[in-house]
Amino acid sequence: MVRIRRTETYESAKNLARRNMSKKNGGFWPNMRNFCIFGGACILAAGVAFEVYLTSLPPIKNLDEFKPNIVTQFYSHDGEVIKTFTAYSFKKIDIQDVPEDFIHALIATEDKNFYKHHGYDITGLARSTVQNVLAGHVVQGASTLTQQLARILFLSNERTFDRKIKELVVAARIEKSVSKDKILEMYVNNVYLGSGAYGIEAAAQTYFGKHIGQLKLSELALIAGLPQAPSVYSPFNNMDLAVQRRNQVLTRMYKMKYITKEQYESAKKAKVHLTAMPQFYTTNKAPYFCDYVLKELEKLGFDETDISQGGYKVITTLDFDTQDAVNNAILKNLRNYGLTKANQQAAVFSFSPIDGRILAYAGGKDYTKSQFDRVQAIRPSGSAFKPFVYAAAMEKGILPNDLIQDSPIKIGDWAPKNYAHKYRGQIPVYKALMVSSNVCAVRLIQDVGIRAVVQIARTLGISTPLEYDYTIALGSNGVKLFELTRAYGAFANGGYLVQPFAIERIETSRGKVVYRAPKTRISRQLSLKTAAEMTAMLKTVIQRGTGAAANIGVPAAGKTGTTDDYKDASFVGYTPNIVTGVWVGNDDNSDMRSIQGGTVPALIWRDVMKVATKQYGNVDFNYPEIDLQGFSSKKAESRTLKEENKEDYATEAPATETTEAIKPATTPAEAVQNYNKKQQATTTPTQHSEQHQSAPIPIPMAVPEGMN
Repeated sequence: MVRIRRTETYESAKNLARRNMSKKNGGFWPNMRNFCIFGGACILAAGVAFEVYLTSLPPIKNLDEFKPNIVTQFYSHDGEVIKTFTAYSFKKIDIQDVPEDFIHALIATEDKNFYKHHGYDITGLARSTVQNVLAGHVVQGASTLTQQLARILFLSNERTFDRKIKELVVAARIEKSVSKDKILEMYVNNVYLGSGAYGIEAAAQTYFGKHIGQLKLSELALIAGLPQAPSVYSPFNNMDLAVQRRNQVLTRMYKMKYITKEQYESAKKAKVHLTAMPQFYTTNKAPYFCDYVLKELEKLGFDETDISQGGYKVITTLDFDTQDAVNNAILKNLRNYGLTKANQQAAVFSFSPIDGRILAYAGGKDYTKSQFDRVQAIRPSGSAFKPFVYAAAMEKGILPNDLIQDSPIKIGDWAPKNYAHKYRGQIPVYKALMVSSNVCAVRLIQDVGIRAVVQIARTLGISTPLEYDYTIALGSNGVKLFELTRAYGAFANGGYLVQPFAIERIETSRGKVVYRAPKTRISRQLSLKTAAEMTAMLKTVIQRGTGAAANIGVPAAGKTGTTDDYKDASFVGYTPNIVTGVWVGNDDNSDMRSIQGGTVPALIWRDVMKVATKQYGNVDFNYPEIDLQGFSSKKAESRTLKEENKEDYATEAPATETTEAIKPATTPAEAVQNYNKKQQATTTPTQHSEQHQSAPIPIPMAVPEGMN
């Protein structure tokens, strides 16, 4: 009885709760009605949104008339088109003229279910969708030939879910509009296959110098393997990878029974015989620079297909007039000195020490004959390395006016010698750099220590291996012209390391900015005092020293470099706004006889900087004044230095042009000793109070319009 009463009570409470809920919520059926209304509204809204989305897609009409018309272009900073990625050769071919083996190779490689699907492969799509969802972004495509065609003709190569959805919808529309054969025909005529070639006929002529109908099975398979990654699998770029990819295509053809075992084995053994790289593709207004830009784009996640078909507008930092001056200066000066052989080369690298913009870049004299980039080559710098020895000395308290002994020296079995065995006795430190004394550089590195010199070089951006040996004072170690030039930037801008960059921004064909260069990385590595002292000393090199041939009539500083065996010659110099490095040498590492840093490299530098300084200013350095005692920039007579260190241009100036001569109180060795005593209880030798402050922007110096 009690149990029944409890049950009744429980049931009553339950029913009461239901009634209360019904009253509160309006009842079951009213709630269901509201739910249906809300759901219908959502469905209607989604339908409208999808319809709007569909209307944003490109119309599918006149497909026969389509060919790649969205091209990527590289622009200079001043608006000149320096490279256009488009077909150097576009020849339409009918589907009946396409070899059957190529169609089989293409289907086996790119879309084995091509004749079964309606624009997209459900199985492949499901697999890729799972992978993409797990990754949070598009990592796997599973695109059919029709989807690839949709992307080529109508869409971009950006890896987003939105683009993928559009690709599916457009592909389905294409399948409803034209036949499978027509889809194949449009695909083989429009697909990018590397080296500037769009379509299989262009590719056949580009790689093999033949029409598509004349190609062998092995050659057809090689071309069929290119769409996935034209740059990676291009036989011009990497023959081994190209052959591996070709063999993969042949294997798939054999497994799908498109070819016999005999055909398979024979084609795998076939050697690849390429025609010469087409000149049209390799020539542009700044080919070595464009190659550098391509590498930078790859670091940003763009591949060659993205670039060639993406319709991007890549605005670079290149100054067109300066680049043109570089191209002309190299050819003119090499020709004037009889350096006309293929292995006799030159390289030039120019950038802004204020913000890091690369202004000019040439890795050789003729890109069509050699694509090797000598700006990035590791070659001995010779005396162009000496400024790092002197910078280490300045950081340790040695002054430009301190005296140093220019006389023979011996370290163990090594006895460095000056050019022509000319020694000057006791001379100021600045004069030792001006005349490029070898023995003085060695004495300085003895005083300051090898470690200090290496540390300076490292902090200024020299990353190539450096030997802990006294010979590095004379530039025995190999360095890249890119790094050497970058390091001189710290002398020009007040002691800051600035990272050079080549790309300002990237825009889509619709003007959307997808990349903008981040703020330039700047870090103080030298004291302002050292930068000022180095610049004052390096100005004398151009005014009356070994770099006299580089004089451009405006404030500039620089240093010559010649290896002791005459295999390499260089000149690196700068104004407040531009740093330019020049290298001249033979690719086979043979000697150049009389070619030295003060000759051809200095003359190339002069011709380049005369043009560059017109736009980027010819103002003087905004540095504290450094009085070099006994020195006058005024020449006693007009002479051109033909050989490094042949003449001593640092003759004593008339007394009327200088202050009263005051002998330095210390020698370099004594200065280092005094400095070390001061630093014992504080910081390491190369640290300064300025380094502990936040790095300010380098001292502004007449930055041209458009640079800010």
